[in-house]
Amino acid sequence: MAATHNLKIGDPSPICSLITSSPHSSLVCKPPLSANPPKGNASNFFGTTLSRIHSHQSSIPTLSRRLFLPSVSGLWDALTGGNSAREAVIAVRRGMLLFRQGDVLGSLVEFDKAIELDPRQKAYLWQRGLSLYYLNRFEEGAEQFRLDVAQNPNDTEESIWCFLCEAQLYGVDEARRRFLEVGTDPRPVMREAYNMFKDGGDPEKLCQAFSSGREGEFFYASLYAGLYYESQNKSDEAKLHLVAACKSPYGSRSDDYMASLAKVHCNCRSWRFS
Repeated sequence: MAATHNLKIGDPSPICSLITSSPHSSLVCKPPLSANPPKGNASNFFGTTLSRIHSHQSSIPTLSRRLFLPSVSGLWDALTGGNSAREAVIAVRRGMLLFRQGDVLGSLVEFDKAIELDPRQKAYLWQRGLSLYYLNRFEEGAEQFRLDVAQNPNDTEESIWCFLCEAQLYGVDEARRRFLEVGTDPRPVMREAYNMFKDGGDPEKLCQAFSSGREGEFFYASLYAGLYYESQNKSDEAKLHLVAACKSPYGSRSDDYMASLAKVHCNCRSWRFS
């Protein structure tokens, strides 16, 4: 998506304004397996179902391209009074809030509740896949990302996260053999990251290539460099880049869901970043 968006994931919506803020929860997660190797407007409402719409202090293209699109009938139910669908949307928003606060297990409970309320949600819940990864439930996480890619075959990040889950299950070589190929990402940083995970590569070169670019590009390069190292069971290198992602201007100030994820990642690994 080439347009700059000012909408933030945390903005209230007509439905989600019903949600009361929950207290800050303690972090619920486990160490990665790699530590022990055998890895009111319509746009505002759709903040619940648009994936990673990013804001930035300067006018730059948004760095996220994922769309979290439930079925048209599901949206219609949510907008016109279908109680289950409406409550499912609220559960998704609540799960995202809990994840941002560090309550990974609590977020998964809400995402699963959303699926119980409206089973159509499951094929689009990339957020649930991320929570499953940090709970070491890699098989379920891979299944979630594969379902997502089936609905959106141009989603680079879903493909990478499926690889990350399967690398923990089967090892890097097998995960690469099973790699989900998707369409071309319009973001240069994510095209390079995708090729690195798909074919192998040097995370340091990825970071160097975007070190003097836009703040968001450096953040994403650092994030995925760290995640690549984690898939290789290289904890020290992973820590270096994930902490750098958190400390970057974009990582520390952005409302991007992935900026929250970088912090959750470091907290799960007990890595200090502030």
